[in-house]
Amino acid sequence: MITVSHPTGNQFVRALIDGLQKAGTLNAFFTTLATRSGRRHYNLPRTKIHTRPLRESLRLLSQRFGIPLLTTHETGWASTDAVYQDLDRMVARWIAKHPGTNTVYAYEDGALETFRTAQRIGLKTCYELPIAYWETSRRLLQEEADRFPEWEPTLFSTRNSEEKFQHKTEELALADQVICPSQFVWESLPISARKKCKVSEFGSPPLRPLQSRPMNQRLRILFAGTLSQRKGLADLFAAMKLLNRSDIELVLMGSLAAPMNFYRNQFAGFVYEPPRPHPAVLDLMSTCDFLVLPSIVEGRALVQQEALSCGLPLLITAHTGGADLIEEEKTGFLVPIRAPEAIAEKITWFADHRPLLSKMRKASQEKAAEYSWEKYAEKILRGINRI
Repeated sequence: MITVSHPTGNQFVRALIDGLQKAGTLNAFFTTLATRSGRRHYNLPRTKIHTRPLRESLRLLSQRFGIPLLTTHETGWASTDAVYQDLDRMVARWIAKHPGTNTVYAYEDGALETFRTAQRIGLKTCYELPIAYWETSRRLLQEEADRFPEWEPTLFSTRNSEEKFQHKTEELALADQVICPSQFVWESLPISARKKCKVSEFGSPPLRPLQSRPMNQRLRILFAGTLSQRKGLADLFAAMKLLNRSDIELVLMGSLAAPMNFYRNQFAGFVYEPPRPHPAVLDLMSTCDFLVLPSIVEGRALVQQEALSCGLPLLITAHTGGADLIEEEKTGFLVPIRAPEAIAEKITWFADHRPLLSKMRKASQEKAAEYSWEKYAEKILRGINRI
C-alpha cells in the first residue's frame, strides 16, 4: 500500500492518487488543505485524506494581504519551504506510528524526513521530480542572471541556499524509484540516478471545440506562464523587436515577477492578461493562433498540452519538456534556448503560412489526445510495482 504526500495537490498529484485509489493501492494522502470543491478537492474517501492547514493558510493570507515577513524565501514561518517541510515532518511521524504502508511517494523539497524514516523502518521510497534537477537548473539560471542581469529578480531560485540544495541531493539519494515527466528532466539527473528513473508524461485536458480565426485579423501569439526569464521571456521580447511587424499581436498571460513598467520598458508592444481560473485560460487560448514558450528550465510545462487540446500549435524549446509533442510543421516547432533569431524566424513562418493553421490545429489536438492522465498514473504504478 502506498502513502502519498504533496502540500498543494497539483493536477498531476490528483491524477496519481485517483489512479492509485482506483487500483486499490492508496493507503493515505497527506496535503495541507482539502476543500469540498475547487482545486483543493480530492476524489477520495475522507478517511484517507490527512491535512496540515496552518502554515499553508497563513501563506495564502500573507500573499493576499501583502505581509512578506511571514513568507520570506526559505526563512519565513509560512514560506513555501516551511510549508513543504512541515508536512514532510508530519508524514514521517505518521508512517512510523501507523503500519499498513509499504511505499511512500513524495515530491521534491517535501520528501527528506519521510524518506529518512522510511529507510529506517524498511519502506520503499518513490520520488517525483517535476522540474529539472537542481544542478542543471542552477547552472542554467545562473547563466541567465549573467546574460540578463536586469531579469535576475524574476528568476527566484538563484537565491536558494546551499542547505536547500543539499536537501535535494539527499532526497534523490534516498529514493528507490524516481519519476520525472520528460526526457529533459531525465537528462538533467546525475548519470547514477538515471538508472532508477522512469519517465511518465503528464496528461492532456479534454479536447475543446476548434475555433477558426479570420485570416484578416492579426496573428495572435500567446505566451502563458510566470513572466520570467526562466521561461525565456527576454528572448521572446528580443524576437518581437527583430520582427517589427504590425500584423502580429503578442499576448502575455500569467503572474508578474516584476512591476509592469519593467516589462513595458523591455518591450512595450504586448497585451497583458492576468492569471485566471483554468477554464478561462482555455477560453483565452481559443482566441489565439499558437503558443510560444522559449523556456530555459522547466519539467514539462502543462500549458503546452492545454494549448494543443485547444488546437494551438507550439513554438517551444526542448527545455520545456515537450520535445515529444512536436512534429515539425504539423504541431509546431522546436527552437534552441537563447535564440531570438530562431524564434523570430518561426513566428514569421506562422505569419506567412496562415492557411496551414487550420490543418495544424487538427494535428495539435490529435497529438494532445495521445497523452492521458490515466496513462500517466499507470506508468507510475508499474514503476512502483518494480521496486
